[in-house]
Amino acid sequence: MARLPKVIVGAVGVALALAGCSSTNNTPSAENSLGTITAGSLTICSDIPFKPFEYEDASTPTGYTGFDIDLMSAIAGQLNLKLVVVATDFDALQSGAALAAGQCDVGASAITITDARKANIDFSDPYYDSLQSLLVPVNSGITSLADLAGKRIGVQTGTTGETYATQNKPASATIVSFPSDGEEWPALQAGQVDALLQDYPVNNQHVKDDPSYVIVAKYQTDEQYGFAMAQGKNPALLQAINAALQTLRDNGTYTTIYDKYFS
Repeated sequence: MARLPKVIVGAVGVALALAGCSSTNNTPSAENSLGTITAGSLTICSDIPFKPFEYEDASTPTGYTGFDIDLMSAIAGQLNLKLVVVATDFDALQSGAALAAGQCDVGASAITITDARKANIDFSDPYYDSLQSLLVPVNSGITSLADLAGKRIGVQTGTTGETYATQNKPASATIVSFPSDGEEWPALQAGQVDALLQDYPVNNQHVKDDPSYVIVAKYQTDEQYGFAMAQGKNPALLQAINAALQTLRDNGTYTTIYDKYFS
């Protein structure tokens, strides 16, 4: 899962600096009618890498690309705002902590809409339907979760994949949690875990990048992704993002971006 202006990177230090700036923008001015943390900019937090939704790409103006990034770039353009990207730990996003702290205006990081997350987060309208999947090495002999008895299942902390694996794994299987796909994917390649259970589009990207791995199972979990915002803090921006998203669907831009990554 952006592409226009200069990117701000930093999971903690820069994010805290942005949070400090947010206090000067609590009351929207004429120049900042949408009440973003920085006038003229739409700042998004994203857990990177999580290809194909967000990942580094030095050839782009921001240094990042992916479905989420490109879609948020188009939304920012609809709102006449400059896009700023802050690399942020996923758990801080899905819990709502980073958003409540004012580190960014929006969490754009393949965040599944759940009732538990709605307790702390306002979600945009859904923008992507997903499911879970099981990735293993080719010729591993593993064809399902049942085959992972006594083995190690890699998941990302705070994700719906972690929840599904915990609830459905064999009793003797071990869950190994990682902060991001940037750690769990290399762990599978290094043999530190025997399988990855996570969102299908991400595991599918790994298969495209390395055909020595295969998806052996998909799990219909009826998941939908939404863009996340601090609960109750900026309904005007939430409404504007939903309107921009609908415009992009209506004018074909959403389909163009979708087909770039998932056709």
